Amino acid sequence: MSGLYSSIESLRSEYREIFKKSLAEITKRVDELRPMDIEGDIFETYPQNSAGSQWQAKVLDMLENDISKEVYRKYQEILAYRTQFKCVGCATCCNLACSEFSPAELKHKAENGDNFAKQFLSVFIPYESKEEARKIYPEYIQMLEENKEDNVYFYHCPKLTEDKRCSDYENRPQICRDFPDNPLSILPKSCGYKQWKDEIEPVALMLHSMVEIIEYYKEKIPQ
Repeated sequence: MSGLYSSIESLRSEYREIFKKSLAEITKRVDELRPMDIEGDIFETYPQNSAGSQWQAKVLDMLENDISKEVYRKYQEILAYRTQFKCVGCATCCNLACSEFSPAELKHKAENGDNFAKQFLSVFIPYESKEEARKIYPEYIQMLEENKEDNVYFYHCPKLTEDKRCSDYENRPQICRDFPDNPLSILPKSCGYKQWKDEIEPVALMLHSMVEIIEYYKEKIPQ
């Protein structure tokens, strides 16, 4: 477990407590499945078909078929709640679309079948630099910097009109229709979905932490 606990120290302070609570809850459920005669750790290597290996199989099944499905269900509830809010036309998502991937990386992902990358590149073109993007919305860039979002690339949609309207609205791709579909996105105050993001952020952080922990268990438990 030392590797998992060491990763906590690199998390942002507001996420750390949520991560610890999620870890404690999952660890409790793992221990509830522990056979009475097993004293070892869940990450140890046990003989095939032994009580230890059977415990590991039960834990993996629990993570995959119980906790993961509950995480997915709650995430769908978050997205359903999003429909109670609407776009107010600030056009920040059109004028200042952000991605953790560079144009070259997005092109590579698109060529390898990534549908999101294909859609993104069909809409957005990159700014030459962060400073060019800063001229569009300096407060938003500052907010990203304050949140230590260093590896961010900025793009804009050439179909946006001067009055902040989409000139091809009826044919806009799904990524535009679904925005924002990430409850942990950094949204400006002007965005009509900012209240949605603020309200559901604690739950979204909890779900995110559980996904990280589940992936850690699945990676470290000997298969």
